[in-house]
Amino acid sequence: MSTDETSRFVRLTVELVLEVGDPEALTGAALQRIAEDDAMPVEERSHAESAVQEDEAEAIAYLVDPFDLVADVPGAELVQASWSSEQVDYDPDSPDWDLDEDDGEGDAYEEAEPEAGSEAESEGGGGARR
Repeated sequence: MSTDETSRFVRLTVELVLEVGDPEALTGAALQRIAEDDAMPVEERSHAESAVQEDEAEAIAYLVDPFDLVADVPGAELVQASWSSEQVDYDPDSPDWDLDEDDGEGDAYEEAEPEAGSEAESEGGGGARR
């Protein structure tokens, strides 16, 4: 793909596992974030408050915003984002959780250019933003 044909869009994939050591602090922070969101409709606010009180993963989803990860990246603008969170059984010794494992999709640090015949993934347009 020549420079003129290269997409201006880049998909950034990040996977995180968080350990919740203080569920009350987490829930309290999520409830505060919801209370401070003036754009949230009343019926959605009630649902959100209930969800974060019942599920720590929901609380994290209200506190972590992909926009915050890239807001200060010069020359780039977030055009679409989606994220989810879920409670998982984490075993750091399990090979299922080996972040260095080669998954066949290529390593972003080693792959400087797409292979011949491949196309870069891209997305544009509006997306979920908080």
